[in-house]
Amino acid sequence: MPVETVDTLIVGGGQAGLAMSEHLSAAGVSHLILERARIAERWRTERWDSLKANGPAWHDRFPSMTFAKDGPDDFPSKHNVVEYFEDYAAMIKAPIRCGVEVTKVRKLPGRSRFLAETSQGQVEATNVVAATGPFQRPAIPPVIPKDADVAQMHSTAYRNPDQLAKGAVLVVGAGSSGGQIADELLRAGRRVYLSVGPHDRPPRSYRGRDFVWWLGVLGKWDASAMTPGTEHVTISVSGAHGGQTVDFRRYAARGMTLVGMTDHFKDGVLHFADDVGANVAHGDANYLSVLDEADAYIAQHGLDLPEEPDARIMAPDPDCVRNPILQLDLAQADIATIIWATGFTVDYSWLDADVFDDKGRPVHQRGVTTTPGIYFLGLPWQSRRGSAFIWGVWHDAKYLADQICIQRAYRDYHPSAQP
Repeated sequence: MPVETVDTLIVGGGQAGLAMSEHLSAAGVSHLILERARIAERWRTERWDSLKANGPAWHDRFPSMTFAKDGPDDFPSKHNVVEYFEDYAAMIKAPIRCGVEVTKVRKLPGRSRFLAETSQGQVEATNVVAATGPFQRPAIPPVIPKDADVAQMHSTAYRNPDQLAKGAVLVVGAGSSGGQIADELLRAGRRVYLSVGPHDRPPRSYRGRDFVWWLGVLGKWDASAMTPGTEHVTISVSGAHGGQTVDFRRYAARGMTLVGMTDHFKDGVLHFADDVGANVAHGDANYLSVLDEADAYIAQHGLDLPEEPDARIMAPDPDCVRNPILQLDLAQADIATIIWATGFTVDYSWLDADVFDDKGRPVHQRGVTTTPGIYFLGLPWQSRRGSAFIWGVWHDAKYLADQICIQRAYRDYHPSAQP
């Protein structure tokens, strides 16, 4: 089988790969997207049935196309998000091949090109863009043995309450996935425990504006790096039920039991850190800080936005926060299922290049590595806080396309003939 050649190979056909394709096409750069499954596969098969996007349709989209089935302030369903990306690929005529897995990419000796081994042959390229995103390998902490008498699953395997065995459920993780899944189970009449770690929880909206608007005008989407010490702080927001502020106190008032961070397991008993109160308080502080900055912005710019004093009213601490549970006998508590909403690790085992640190994480500057021709796209905080969002990855892709064009211009340069 002959080796196919292309200027740029994009690995991954999700939001990052499609954004990259749009900009490369606009620049006239020949390229090919290889996707091992289908466009936006993780939205299809690794998310729960009722999932809604965490941002409104007017904001979380590519600049050149709106959502066909959602109004600007709606929160699209996961099915509509998949359709959006499919329609986008068709609109930009993305050169994408689905069902093709890239198994190895290596540099050709003595040449400035790379050879990709795939399930359908070989592809040679000058540039390779790893656009597989941050959600690659579900991470379940090795706390409870797999043979323990309790069903365990990652949030990517959860679909709906009817899927689970009868009994109580422990959800570990208070980010957007953990909070939304716990809320759904509670609404379905399940006994729910939620293990709450450090988190930010901005208001869904305040004084007539969604929180994504506030983070935009306050310049927070463009923050170039995390505040030191917040690397493991997740954000808890939700587009479910029309978009509501996540409030763990209200969850508790409806019957959910909050516990601290999951610590260790021994003899059928799960132990938790004594930090649920501190973690809830941290989320409150983050929430109130957004309100404070929003009020200051309104006053500074003289905006006519309605006051919202009720937004500062906090429900009292529930008993599970005042008197935290530090251990649970899973059998006595009738916990039949544990859902780990504990994030992901990266897997770039297919990329044979010296562009990773000792933990396997990409080493880059805005997606550009020290190995000419190797780029990353779709990473959290790739260039700014908003990089992981649909619109954010679009801007990061534009930057990488510019860098590819700059390097191509240097390679094509030939000095003028001298007399």
